Amino acid sequence: MRSFRRLSRSTLVSVYILILVGGVVRSTGSGMGCPDWPKCFGSWVPPTEVSELPSNYKEVYAAYRDKKNQRFAKYLTAFGMEDTASKILSIPEVLHENDFNATKTWIEYINRIVGVIIGLLIFALFLLSLRLWNNERKLTIASFITLVLVGIQGWFGSFVVSSNLTAWTITVHMFLALVIVAILVYLFKESSYGQNMTAPSTYVWVVASMLALLVQVYLGTQVREDMDRVALSFVRESWIDNLGKEFMIHRTFSWVVLILNAVLVLKLWKTEGAKIFALALIVLLLGTVLAGTLMAYFAVPSFLQPAHLLLASVTFGILFMLLLRLNRRSEPVLKN
Repeated sequence: MRSFRRLSRSTLVSVYILILVGGVVRSTGSGMGCPDWPKCFGSWVPPTEVSELPSNYKEVYAAYRDKKNQRFAKYLTAFGMEDTASKILSIPEVLHENDFNATKTWIEYINRIVGVIIGLLIFALFLLSLRLWNNERKLTIASFITLVLVGIQGWFGSFVVSSNLTAWTITVHMFLALVIVAILVYLFKESSYGQNMTAPSTYVWVVASMLALLVQVYLGTQVREDMDRVALSFVRESWIDNLGKEFMIHRTFSWVVLILNAVLVLKLWKTEGAKIFALALIVLLLGTVLAGTLMAYFAVPSFLQPAHLLLASVTFGILFMLLLRLNRRSEPVLKN
């Protein structure tokens, strides 16, 4: 059990590192640094010079992605998403191939290496959980679900690339990562020895805070999509000024997240054994708000975007751990 707990904790930290690296990929515009998947320009070790590629590499990889999109469209149609499938096949920008950029290629390649390492860690976690099958079957089942989700995440990632980073696919990719975070938090909690805390009224505020945070993350993905639009037509210094209503909604809703979490922190401060969670939430929320504010007033510095995403993701993990640690009901009063 001790080995399982340590490995689940290490895997959780590694997933957060991947989220950070993914944020770097996004903020540097490196998502299409490798136009194919799982290889990069047809090789397990990507090129460093454009001279290493064929002269018609853009046509070659556009055709490769078109073939994959045809298959993706069939899956979408099977799930009743005919309009989405049609858009992926009909929008010319989906098959647009960028000029080779060695820096962006290697940033994306590092992102994939980290992803592979996490896949191996989760596979090792599942193998280790098999030893706990007789006494802690729920850990084995949860580990298997995590392994399946990582496989789905990798499979879906190939379509994120083939569709040229279509906005909704990136959003789905992000929320799948949060689901994996939640299960790893569950595995770590269930393999630890900490006692639950009794605070039924606080439980409601944890649920509300977590749901509000997830809404805010979704709104953030809409802002990111809008920012992709303005980045094509405006210099960085004027991005914020040209964003649409998505940015205003995201900024306004941040007050809802802050108020709910402020009340939660006050309640946690009065709950035995919960002050460490209160302090963590204070630091994480202040960091998230500060990063968002600096992005708004200083032309969206690229290094702050991944930090903003990471802080929000860690906050989600802390809230979910709280959700697991708090009892929903008060302890029954025993009568003599």
